[in-house]
Amino acid sequence: MKDRSQSFSIRTKRSSGHKRALSAREWTRARVLRELKALANPHVRRQMEHFGVNVPKAHGISAPLLHAFSRRIGKNHELAEQLWASGVHEGKILAGLIGEPEKVTAAQMNRWARDFDSWDVVDCTCRYLYAFTAPAWRKVAEWSRRDEEFIKRAAFSLMAYLSYMDKESPDARFERLFGIIVRESDDERNFVRKAVNWALRQIGKRNLRLNRAAIRTAERIRFRGSRAARWIASDALRELRSTAVQKRLRQKQT
Repeated sequence: MKDRSQSFSIRTKRSSGHKRALSAREWTRARVLRELKALANPHVRRQMEHFGVNVPKAHGISAPLLHAFSRRIGKNHELAEQLWASGVHEGKILAGLIGEPEKVTAAQMNRWARDFDSWDVVDCTCRYLYAFTAPAWRKVAEWSRRDEEFIKRAAFSLMAYLSYMDKESPDARFERLFGIIVRESDDERNFVRKAVNWALRQIGKRNLRLNRAAIRTAERIRFRGSRAARWIASDALRELRSTAVQKRLRQKQT
């Protein structure tokens, strides 16, 4: 996850052994799962739990190693589907990294969302796959109304990534998201409230107009009364009004 949100970047020693480049056909589900098992690191597994990733089918593999592994494999949507279906934590992260956005359907997004069980899988999938898909904006609105913690987080994670990766959408499209942010700002669950806060801050750093709108939204949230809303508002206002952010946005506008 970008910005001040939690990110999973625990490092382990990299293998120095040379790996022969495999063709797309040679990368099978079984081969990938074997390699993942070989990369398992109990120390990383313990660190995952420390960062709030508590899932049963996890080996403990650092993000840099998974990203390097995904580059060896290359884009392969069929394999991504198979890895996701395996239920292995690192397999699902790899699926988000090697999936092909143009082949993602709304039905697949919903099917994968049912298996969201950790913030790192959610954020990786949204950052590297879903933010580039045709149904992305529809899923923001749809998932924000879901009760499941990690599906709701996915709505705001996707919102945050779209706020700086979607270069074409007009301000009005992002302004319509403020109502969703206000509506969900009372959710006390840690992984939801942090994502709501993250989305608000990211939209407010897109340009000066949206910055002013985000500040007004944070002021509205502050008076909602819940502990989550007060935290979301105060943390967002601290950054959105900061000298650094204001300076950057003014320079960007000139």
